[in-house]
Amino acid sequence: MASNGYRNGAHRGSSSMKLDRQLPPANLKSSSFKSRVLPSQSPGSALRRSSPASFAAKGNDGVPGRVRVAVRLRPRNVEELAADADFADCVELLPELKRLKLRKNNWDSDTYEFDEVLTEFASQKRVYEVVAKPVVESVLDGYNGTVMAYGQTGTGKTFTLGRLGEEDTSDRGIMVRSMEDIFADISPETDSVSVSYLQLYMETIQDLLDPANDNIPIVEDPKTGDVSVPGATIVEIRDQQSFMELLRIGEAHRIAANTKLNTESSRSHAILMVHVKRSVMGREDIISSENGDPPHLAKPFKPLVRKSKLVVVDLAGSERVHKSGSEGHMLEEAKSINLSLSALGKCINALAENSPHVPVRDSKLTRLLKDSFGGTARTSLIVTIGPSPRHRGETASTILFGQRAMKVENMLRIKEEFDYKSLSRRLEVQLDKLIAENERQQKAFEDEVERINVEAQNRVSEVETNFADALEKERLKCQMDYMESVKQLEEKLVFNQQKHDHDGFTDEKCILQVPRFSVSEEVVEIRKLLENETNLRKVAEEEVKNLRSQLGQHPPLAAGGDAEMLKLRKILEDETRQKKKLEEEIIILRSQLFQLSFEADQMKMCLDRGGTGNAFAGLDSSMSPVRHSQLKDSGNGQKASIATLFEQVGLQKILALLESEDANVRIHAVKVVANLAAEEANQKKIVEAGGLSSLLMLLRSFEDETVRRVAAGAIANLAMNEANQELIMTQGGISLLSMTAADAEDPQTLRMVAGAIANLCGNDKLQMKLRTEGGIKALLGIVRCGHPDVLSQVARGIANFAKCESRCSTQGTKSGRSLLIDDGALPWIVQNANSEAPPIRRHIELALCHLAQHEVNARDMISGGALWELVRISHDCSREDIKSLARRTLSSSPAFRSEMRRLRMEF
Repeated sequence: MASNGYRNGAHRGSSSMKLDRQLPPANLKSSSFKSRVLPSQSPGSALRRSSPASFAAKGNDGVPGRVRVAVRLRPRNVEELAADADFADCVELLPELKRLKLRKNNWDSDTYEFDEVLTEFASQKRVYEVVAKPVVESVLDGYNGTVMAYGQTGTGKTFTLGRLGEEDTSDRGIMVRSMEDIFADISPETDSVSVSYLQLYMETIQDLLDPANDNIPIVEDPKTGDVSVPGATIVEIRDQQSFMELLRIGEAHRIAANTKLNTESSRSHAILMVHVKRSVMGREDIISSENGDPPHLAKPFKPLVRKSKLVVVDLAGSERVHKSGSEGHMLEEAKSINLSLSALGKCINALAENSPHVPVRDSKLTRLLKDSFGGTARTSLIVTIGPSPRHRGETASTILFGQRAMKVENMLRIKEEFDYKSLSRRLEVQLDKLIAENERQQKAFEDEVERINVEAQNRVSEVETNFADALEKERLKCQMDYMESVKQLEEKLVFNQQKHDHDGFTDEKCILQVPRFSVSEEVVEIRKLLENETNLRKVAEEEVKNLRSQLGQHPPLAAGGDAEMLKLRKILEDETRQKKKLEEEIIILRSQLFQLSFEADQMKMCLDRGGTGNAFAGLDSSMSPVRHSQLKDSGNGQKASIATLFEQVGLQKILALLESEDANVRIHAVKVVANLAAEEANQKKIVEAGGLSSLLMLLRSFEDETVRRVAAGAIANLAMNEANQELIMTQGGISLLSMTAADAEDPQTLRMVAGAIANLCGNDKLQMKLRTEGGIKALLGIVRCGHPDVLSQVARGIANFAKCESRCSTQGTKSGRSLLIDDGALPWIVQNANSEAPPIRRHIELALCHLAQHEVNARDMISGGALWELVRISHDCSREDIKSLARRTLSSSPAFRSEMRRLRMEF
């Protein structure tokens, strides 16, 4: 008996050969068989997840798809080498031309052309990729598919289809490899795969997974014409290991026998049915308005279920009784096999010749394969032949079978169903979430209303109490004042009465005894007194002059003069200190005056705009770099005030006050410096005079929150100048800002610090040093505040940093992934990419686009969820420049395009 090396079991004898033993993997080339099926797919690549339209239209009629046929030559075995040693092979392959020559004799041959011609050295992987892989891809896209092997017994059909490859993985057959691709593409959460394994033996369908289940009927749907075997065992599988176990069980129950042509000849047709159920989302049609306006409303995505079926058929080999030596029961098996194959050949002939009648009911095999030939499935057929001239008749018959099958054309259709159950479950979950959220909001609203009512009642009670107390105090005060006034009036009345009585008694005596003085005499007397005083003053001045002249003429006394000089010098020093103190007080008073003027201007501007905010936010708010424009627009009065203070007092004196021991002096001085730093014209003078060092010293040495807040605002204003940024970094400014950010809790202070760091993030040269000294970590730590203004400054800093990184990467001065991603900024960026605050959202969207411009960041952004935000930005961003940047980035990144194809996302 000739041993066959193609059986699924172990090889027997030294003559067994592997089909891929002499062909190195590097020699695999793209075949025309595959390229005709899927021009855009190259062999060896991963399964392509494309839209269903790549295979067939979505209409009810489908599109034509011809049966693809490949021929595979089995190498000679030991018996053939011994028996036909003097004879050449009857088959000559021309794989580069996709042709096969069948020799009639030494000078004459027939030539046949197939979709693919596979030599005896073709590997199992190449056979799968050119024959079965396009069918598997179609099944994953929602179409039915069939892969079938036909040929003489012993030519390698079972080896090609059902080889398990447990000893050598390169020997894996089409069944195993197709399931590997299916499991690699489906989602376990939403998709399912189930398997049935049958055999057709003696015109009886038997279940290989449950041998007791035999004589299974075939059922045909009268509406759709679909053929099914509902009585077969269907096992849902989740992984490749369970599938391999099912194949081993089925192969153990399959009927095989030893014949002269094959030691393990299959005596039944094996049929593997793989049912794939996939959930997809499809958008419904857009609703147009009744008056013909452009569409304005699109229905939401609807869930669809695609049910497809992959059928792998390992036909029993055709044989001639006198060659196989079959007799008895094996003879009956051979007759049954040949009859079913003959019925299949008749059906294919009828389909190839467009006959009005196709005898599909002549055999159960043709009924099972009704959808594969002339139906709606994509079908690939591989015919296997041997090289021996002793079997030239059987080889010719197999080749003619494949030639006729190439003329059969199927109409491919997708089977989609609306997934009502999935949609219902999803809507129920959403409804439950909305109900729970509504209950939470209702409870929170009621609690808030209750809190406001209680607070209002407390305030009303407090106001009423205060008003009653104040009213009582005012009443008592008025009563006391009234009683005091009455008492004083009574005393005056008594005094006037007594005076009146006394004056009336003495008037006549005064008139008679005292001479009357006229008013003019009194005036003359006053003038005389004034002249005397004037003369006395002149005399005193003359005496002073004489004394000074005498003092200049006489030399000073030795001992007494020194004491007098020391006394005078001490008095002079006291006067100098007093003068300096007065000058400081004058500066403080002037700064307070200018501060009050500025607050009055701010109040006036707020009232003119009709704003309801606090007009007396004061100088602290003006120090923020984001308020710099407001400071410029606050009016000519404020600029004149600052300029006047700058000219009258001098910058050095103002900076000297930063080191004063008086806290109020320091606070007013740092506010003045911050106001001056808001003007670009003053920044260079402040830095040259040592103002930057003084401000950094305040951050380092003072714990007063107001001083730190205003100093950080002044540093933020200075950091807007690129020349000052390097000085800030050189003098340890970023470390001080980081320490302040870690210690501060006041939102205004954190806003100033975040603004300063954000300005430094915009310098390409400082990025590495900024990151090394903890600037990025400090910026991310500030988000704990949660205030929108603070988060806006943080987002601005991240956007500046990402933009500089993108520019450096483009110029080639930086490589590797983003420092922002290394420092853990990506989760916060993704979380706030769709923030309700427009400034935050705008900066974060810009940062995402810059990060995504470089492929090295793509993997981290995909795993971190940034891809979804990029797609949203490309659709919904309010700024066209950011939207177009996101689109260009998505279209230019291979990693993003691959992930979007995998997730079926569009932009």
